Amino acid sequence: MIEVKNLVKKYGNHTAVKNISFKVDTGKIYGFLGPNGAGKSTTMNIMTGCLSATDGNVIINGYDIYENPKEAKKCIGYLPELPPVYMDMTPEEYLFFVGKAKGVKGSELPSQIEKIMEMTGITNVSDRLIKNLSKGYRQRVGLAQALVGFPEVIILDEPMVGLDPKQIIEIRELIKSLKDKHTVFLSSHILSEISAICDYVLIISDGKLVASDTPENLSKHISGCLLDISVKGSRKSIVTAIRKIKGVKTVEVVSENDDGIIKLKIHSDNDIRSEVFFALCQLRMPIMELTSNNMSLEDIFLKLTEKNADEDDTSDDSDDNDSKDEDKTEYTPLFTSDVNNKEGDEE
Repeated sequence: MIEVKNLVKKYGNHTAVKNISFKVDTGKIYGFLGPNGAGKSTTMNIMTGCLSATDGNVIINGYDIYENPKEAKKCIGYLPELPPVYMDMTPEEYLFFVGKAKGVKGSELPSQIEKIMEMTGITNVSDRLIKNLSKGYRQRVGLAQALVGFPEVIILDEPMVGLDPKQIIEIRELIKSLKDKHTVFLSSHILSEISAICDYVLIISDGKLVASDTPENLSKHISGCLLDISVKGSRKSIVTAIRKIKGVKTVEVVSENDDGIIKLKIHSDNDIRSEVFFALCQLRMPIMELTSNNMSLEDIFLKLTEKNADEDDTSDDSDDNDSKDEDKTEYTPLFTSDVNNKEGDEE
């Protein structure tokens, strides 16, 4: 559905995106993570055709975003971090404007907008001016405009920023519901939300892609297997037996009580629970408790981004401060028609 190949973006001597490549498959929700200044927004703006790349290609549903921009952009719905809404319009008026800008046929537009307003929960405020709506509702209107035309790919830049907990839950459920008919690619600083809704996670740091996998597999790749175990028996025999198991990195004795129960932490390259069980069975030393622990997405994120920063501490972390080099940047309109969209972009 989306293929990013060797993407590079430079601003003078600063390289914001450094040779990134990845694929996004159909019918999944992808989370795009990175610290401030990592290159997330720059990458997403290039993916949507709003920003030119210095080098590389972006293929959307078989269309190159620069060679076939009209066909490629018809496949994309995009919500920037600041929703591009017109404050003096009502949500319904605004969605009609967006529909015409996207080239949706007149006969299809009214029914489509009605359905989208129902999906995003803005029907009850459809006749109010957008400037009088809350942050949560404006975010919903922004999401609604991304859905106009029912594009195959929905790209969302920080869709939950500034929302209260109730609004976050509502937007989360809405995004999860899009998975049935759309591929969703979103960035967020709320790591718990990424864990809750995303099938796949990509982590970027200092303009480079440092990890890409499912949330579950990321933990296994980075930390291996972490076991907390309580065993009744001889401390020396237990530690010796566990250290003989292939893949074990470290064995740490945490405590030992008067009943002869020893608590240990085991770090291994892979899941060794079965091997630990059989090794201790042979010694006739009963396992009182065994827990497998994986690193949280937050731990993984911090470990990867800190490691990358240490490897390249001379780089300039100012990712998306694009304004200082605006003269070097080429912008192209997101919509594909001749509709004048030069004003009203400020919130």
